[in-house]
Amino acid sequence: MTELSPHRTFSTARSGGPHPGILAAVSLGLTAAGLVCSAVLTGGQTFVSPFAPAGQVAEFFHGNPDAVRLASLFQFGSAVPLGIFAATVYARQLRLGVRVPGPAIGFFGGIAAAVFLMLSACVAWVLSRPEITIDPTLTHALSFLAFITGGVAYVVGLGLLVAGIAVPALILRFVPRWLAWAGLVIAALSELSFLSMVIEPLQILLPVGRFGGLLWLVAVGFLLPRNRAAANRQDARADG
Repeated sequence: MTELSPHRTFSTARSGGPHPGILAAVSLGLTAAGLVCSAVLTGGQTFVSPFAPAGQVAEFFHGNPDAVRLASLFQFGSAVPLGIFAATVYARQLRLGVRVPGPAIGFFGGIAAAVFLMLSACVAWVLSRPEITIDPTLTHALSFLAFITGGVAYVVGLGLLVAGIAVPALILRFVPRWLAWAGLVIAALSELSFLSMVIEPLQILLPVGRFGGLLWLVAVGFLLPRNRAAANRQDARADG
């Protein structure tokens, strides 16, 4: 009887944690669910901008506690699969033999994005408390904190995650070249979004980085090879 070696058993088994494409899709789905549910509960209103007058900001949060609380729930939930995605893809890139700083940069960016998103969700939950929103000045300050952590900080971290995957994927041809280049464009726009801290019109880059980045992670999560053998076959098909 021929015995399988432990090494061979490990290499042929499915490994590497949960499927990254599914994780990214869950994160995107929870993000979309939060937006839809809050829109339904507020009667179609969008979240008030922190740059609006303090009274208007306080009025929105005081008048829509359930919508704000539910949105913060979904936002917090979306951060969890994002962080797991970053760890899973980092491990897979190492298994694929990527020995450049890209995977570590992406891992740092993904964890930072998840942590800042959680922080923003926690601040938003605080803003759903009526005893907080009776103070317009405090409400206004907390809305700025929720915005900067869930906006600029989150999108910059997400851009680093996208870049950390896109650069090695482009060089080693793990995914189609057009998809890798699209990731680099999204990553660049995400990093530039930090300028919106002083140039308010550049806030348009925040939704581009947020939703464009998540959509890109879904696509690349399903296309990234599981191991080096699969990557070599994919490379051979590209050459052919």
